Amino acid sequence: MSKTKLHAVSRTQGNNRALKEGIITLPDFEMDWEEVPVLVHAFRRMVREMAYDVCEMALTTYICAKAHGAKFTALPIFLVRDFHHGAILHYLPAGLASPAELANKRVGVNRGYTVTTGVWARAIIQEEYNVDLSSVTWCPSGDEHVEDYRAPDNVKPLKHSDLKTAMACGDIVGAVGAKIDHPDVATMYEDPFAAGVAAYKGRGLYPINHTVVVRDDLLAEKPDVALQVFNAFTESKNLYVAALSGGGSTDAEKVHLAVMNDTPDPLPYGIAPNRDTLEQLIGHAATQKILPQAVSVEDLFARSLLDVVG
Repeated sequence: MSKTKLHAVSRTQGNNRALKEGIITLPDFEMDWEEVPVLVHAFRRMVREMAYDVCEMALTTYICAKAHGAKFTALPIFLVRDFHHGAILHYLPAGLASPAELANKRVGVNRGYTVTTGVWARAIIQEEYNVDLSSVTWCPSGDEHVEDYRAPDNVKPLKHSDLKTAMACGDIVGAVGAKIDHPDVATMYEDPFAAGVAAYKGRGLYPINHTVVVRDDLLAEKPDVALQVFNAFTESKNLYVAALSGGGSTDAEKVHLAVMNDTPDPLPYGIAPNRDTLEQLIGHAATQKILPQAVSVEDLFARSLLDVVG
């Protein structure tokens, strides 16, 4: 009997490589991968067009889309995690001494206000420097994937869509969620990676960035798809983690290896091992007015996978 093809998108990386290369397969489904060079374009197409059966997606994009009635649901697969202190930048001629001085200033945001890295970066500024985020004017360089989302009053799109240009002309003094190659732009932490490790060890901050979503009509028509996709991503991830113990060289591997000093699996899937991080992000999304109010973790993920861990 032929397998059902699933039109899918996920950026190739260590933890999904075995699945994308066909080393890991599903019993009843065949993953038909589309390569999207700029992954955020796939997020937008999924949110606006329901373009795929299975799609990697930024977590706050998903949370925001779900709040606005999107007809897809996440599986508790968390493909991307990172430390985000390095995503907090400042324009050196502005003379800021610390992130605390971003209060009452205009600060750029890479792409949309709801972008996950920006959410985590703002949360770091709030938690580590007690900055009232509502006192900052946040200036996105692009629009939102979720067209119906309306940002709070202190979010004002940039006049210049390029963050580097906006900094150079004095429109903004810093930015979050960005990487800008310019001699007058630097991270606000002398050693961002060390700051990220310290936050992880000190308060368990290990941000989740990406999940995987599946169309609701597919979940209803073929209920087995949720567990089979979850298991396939898990098997692929486990192969990556087993190989990672030998060392790594990419930025992602550096983060994973730092976490492996404390736990054998730096990329656990499932709600239970990630509940605290998920609840933190939901809380930040509510505080930053991406959500009108906090929601339960269980409301965000496929019901059949609420107790599954991989």
